[in-house]
Amino acid sequence: MNSITSNILYLFIYCVLTVQCQAKESPKIQLATVYRADLNKPVNIGEYFISEKLDGIRGFWNGKNLYTRGGNLIYAPVWFTQNWPNEYIDGELWSNRGEFEKISSCVRRHKPDKQQKTSCWLKIHFMMFDLPKHLGTFSQRIKQMNNLVEITNSPYLLAIKQEKISSITLLHQRLSNIVKIGGEGLMLHHQEARYKEGRSKDLMKLKQHDDAEAIVIAHLEGKGKYRNKMGSLKVKMSSGLIFKIGSGFTDKQRQKPPPIGSTVTFKYIGKTARGVPKFASFLRIRQRPPMQ
Repeated sequence: MNSITSNILYLFIYCVLTVQCQAKESPKIQLATVYRADLNKPVNIGEYFISEKLDGIRGFWNGKNLYTRGGNLIYAPVWFTQNWPNEYIDGELWSNRGEFEKISSCVRRHKPDKQQKTSCWLKIHFMMFDLPKHLGTFSQRIKQMNNLVEITNSPYLLAIKQEKISSITLLHQRLSNIVKIGGEGLMLHHQEARYKEGRSKDLMKLKQHDDAEAIVIAHLEGKGKYRNKMGSLKVKMSSGLIFKIGSGFTDKQRQKPPPIGSTVTFKYIGKTARGVPKFASFLRIRQRPPMQ
């Protein structure tokens, strides 16, 4: 065997045995639909469990490793997932409200901190909200998730609190309270629902505003107190619609705005007749998932 053939064979074996060259496959997860009040078919709110919609990084535990919803490996420290159950878990990597960027920065690292005492992972928890392979109803899955928390006894594996609300009025009061303390919204999950891959009408999200993504195509200089800083972003949506986002930025972000070509997430309340998002406000730069 000559040296060229030997090198090709070596690279092939290395490629097969390492994660970097294995085909990436996205986890088969359940996705929520948007809650819409329908007067013709009102929601029986008493049949739903309500939980806070966490603004973190969605994770999928397959019994051995953590993955993003896109199927990329998350390089969590060994001690973080120590003694976790050999069971498929759907959840959110989360630390606190308003800390998405910190969570994302930590989760995207390829090499976890060597020193546990100073690791950014110390403040993060994997908040379980479902069990994809469990065949029971959501009510039964809640019980199993709580059992897993007790059995595992890991400070980093917790279950999102699920509660019942008796009326739509109380539901919106709960939403208002969550938003006031920096939360994103609520999730509604039907008590009898089975886990379903893809969009499910039995799982709904409720927020005070809509959000969407757009690509930054220009930085527009500010005026007045924003002189010599970025005043607004000119962005382009996938539909081709171009408009401006001028609010929601910190002074630091105006000094160093999202790069041209980057994708940003923004919130808005309704649209104009032309389809332009109204009251568009910057939320964050969409972080790329950790690459293998």
